[in-house]
This record gives sequence, structure tokens and C-alpha cells, in this order.
Amino acid sequence: MRERVLIIEDEEKILDFLKRGLAYEGYRVETAADGTAGLNAARETPPDLVVLDWMLPGLDGLEVCKRLRAASEVPILMLTAKDAVSDRVQGLDAGADDYLVKPFEFDELLARIRALLRRARPEGAETLSFADLRLDTGTRQGFRSERAFELTAKEYELLELFLRHPRQVLTREVIFDRVWGYDFGGESNIIEVYIRYLRQKTEEGGEPRLIHTVRGAGYVLREPA
Repeated sequence: MRERVLIIEDEEKILDFLKRGLAYEGYRVETAADGTAGLNAARETPPDLVVLDWMLPGLDGLEVCKRLRAASEVPILMLTAKDAVSDRVQGLDAGADDYLVKPFEFDELLARIRALLRRARPEGAETLSFADLRLDTGTRQGFRSERAFELTAKEYELLELFLRHPRQVLTREVIFDRVWGYDFGGESNIIEVYIRYLRQKTEEGGEPRLIHTVRGAGYVLREPA
């Protein structure tokens, strides 16, 4: 999961409840207690989703929503005690993607968040994982635990191949065919070069090796020895 959720809510008890609950569900949570702080947080570290209270000190939720929407397509779930149809229309017209009336059940909030995140992901995007290694096929970014790393196009294709075939020994021929699409003639060291690149990036934080050499056979993604 690991999506980043920004909660903009001035009621301390609700804010704490949402922060603890979403963190427990695996989300990375950031918080702000007023509209201005929320906008600044969204600009500094763009979230994957915003949970936004309507009634805020300073800038109210409607104004925050309009400004967020003017700057990005981030999914916005608005929370409010206002349950009239006209209020819901006003919130949605301001740019909110969904609307939840207080008091609400936490399970419903989670379901709304999951639905909004699914709609926001690129078509067919998914997260591939093995041990503490993850690959987001939408952003094409890799992770070891919480540490993120960037990948070139070929590094991404090679890592995706390993993650789709964990614990399977992949021969040089298979790797050439799946990643480069043609035969280099057997003498090229291009695979060794890219395996080295991937190891550098996946082990940069001192993490144990996951991409292993199987002498005379190829390479395998497996747990550390």
C-alpha cells in the first residue's frame, strides 16, 4: 500500500483517530490542523490523497479544495457535518471527489479512500513486491522498505521481470528475450552490467542482497541466504 494521505482537520480527537487508524492500515500519514498549513504541506510533499474537513480555521475546506484542485488532480475526500444535498453539491463543485458526513464509520472511510486511490492510479497499475522490495508499476519507482529509488527504463523492465518470477532462476536467454527483445550473441556483458546497477540501487541503504547469481544458470530473486 504505502500511499501518502494528507489529513487536514482541526478537531484534535478526530485528527488523532484518523492518523492512528490510517497508519495502522499501512498508509503514510501527514497532518495539518488548518487550511493554510494543509495547502503548504500538499505543495511541499504532494500526497496521493487528501482527507479534508469542511469547517477549518482561516481558510475553510471549500477554499482549500478549490486551491488544491487548481494545482493538481489529487483525490480529495471531504468530511463535514453538513448533510444537506445543497451542501454536498457545493463541496463536489469545489472539486471534491467524494463526500462523507460526520459521524462516519471508519470502515466506510477506508472503503472510500481505497476507491478513490484505485480511480487515481494509471490503468492497470499495480505494486509488485517480494520481501521488503516493492515496485510501483504506475510511477515506475522502486522501494526497499521505506527507501525509494529511481530506475531507468531497462532497470525497471529487468526488476519487473524478477518480481513477476520470484524464486525462479532466469537464464541469460530468457532475460535477453524479455528485456532486450533480441539476442546479443552470447558474449555481451549487458546483463551483468544491469544486474550490477540493480544491486547498487536495491542495496544502497545496506539492505541484504535479493538478486543472486546462480553460476552456470542465470539469476534469481530470492530471500537472503
